[in-house]
Amino acid sequence: MLVILLGTHLYFTFRLGFIQRKVPLGIRLSFSKKETGENGISPFSALATALAATIGTGNIVGISAAIAIGGPGAVFWCWMTGVLGIATCYAECFLSAKYRVTCADGSYTGGPMYVMEKVLHQKSGAVVFAVSTILASLGMGSSVQSHSICAAVQIQRPVSASVIGIVAAVLVGIVILGGAKQISKVCTYLVPIMSIFYFGGCLLLIWMNQAYLGETIAVIVRSAFTSKSVAGGLAGTAVMVGMRTGISKGLFTNEAGLGSIPMTAAASRIKSPVKQGIISMTGPFWDTVVMCAITGIAIVSSMIREPGSYAGAADDQLCFLAFDKLPVNGSMMLSISLVLFAYASIIGWSYYGECAVRYLWGERKIFSYRIAYITAVYLGAIMSLDFVWTVSDLFNSFMAIPNILCIWMLRKVIIHETRAKAGAVTHAHSVK
Repeated sequence: MLVILLGTHLYFTFRLGFIQRKVPLGIRLSFSKKETGENGISPFSALATALAATIGTGNIVGISAAIAIGGPGAVFWCWMTGVLGIATCYAECFLSAKYRVTCADGSYTGGPMYVMEKVLHQKSGAVVFAVSTILASLGMGSSVQSHSICAAVQIQRPVSASVIGIVAAVLVGIVILGGAKQISKVCTYLVPIMSIFYFGGCLLLIWMNQAYLGETIAVIVRSAFTSKSVAGGLAGTAVMVGMRTGISKGLFTNEAGLGSIPMTAAASRIKSPVKQGIISMTGPFWDTVVMCAITGIAIVSSMIREPGSYAGAADDQLCFLAFDKLPVNGSMMLSISLVLFAYASIIGWSYYGECAVRYLWGERKIFSYRIAYITAVYLGAIMSLDFVWTVSDLFNSFMAIPNILCIWMLRKVIIHETRAKAGAVTHAHSVK
């Protein structure tokens, strides 16, 4: 998976003329209210739903583990992987937006499974992807995340895992039983709130360590090119995405190439596949380039300020030790952030699972899937998840491989249309 993902990231980075340079345009477009179309969800809602699933507890605890494994230089490699992954995210979201389908109620749906069947005529690959998406959602998307919620709550209070599981299941059920529009609506408000809350803590920590910022950046860059830091960075990449709980065994930096983000891209009301791809690719930017950078700098600067406090600390505890230095109750603040991030991931991944169920069986099985998903949320809080972690990583691979093959087989379409129309999108927006 390392070779496949990084190879794909590099290929599309160069063939699309470093599409990453259009991230500022994508950010502006995601907030635009001038896009036409009555059907579908707004571009910001589509992006927020994707970010809800993508930004998880691994972005906090994962960086902690990456630094513990590979030293400060691991932050640099996690960041670089995110930068390169933006190009792959654009490619897969372009395809799903281009070949999406219209539902009976006028809304849009899509994803790699529709592209595989409609364009490549690979029904078997589409089915494998859809089934893997459902199983991954029940594992990584719900069970693993609810276990993270349980762990974060129990750090602060001795609450029964069963009680936490019931509360989490009820709160998730209230949202997902309302359907895709309810999910996107909640994500639209939840993602900015939880991100600002967590960022506030990180920025306060960085401000407190401002005297050490120059040394922090120098240490991160200088140590990035040791073999230990490279290995740590790659391990941190797996932590951030494959597991979302901080200890992952997969290698998916920010779901770029996994095939999940394209499902939200297809639901957007944006008509231009190029424009939607540019908007959607800002997801890995926020998730990895921004989130991981600010987390890494906060932790490393705290370690440089008080190195003795971190001696012998567990891999996943560096972030808690850093937040403990805040003048407020930093540990509580971090636990709240972990709960919010895990809850958002549960909601976001339920949307991916519903898209897969809709593709395989239509609307008639959606309610049954939602009940199964809510049940998995409860079970995740009370059960040991070693087996679930392993199975989740396996099904992530079963999602990524057919999806990556799909974008490679259609690479000429992606490259040709992007080169032909990306300039027009940029010009049109600058004129407005």
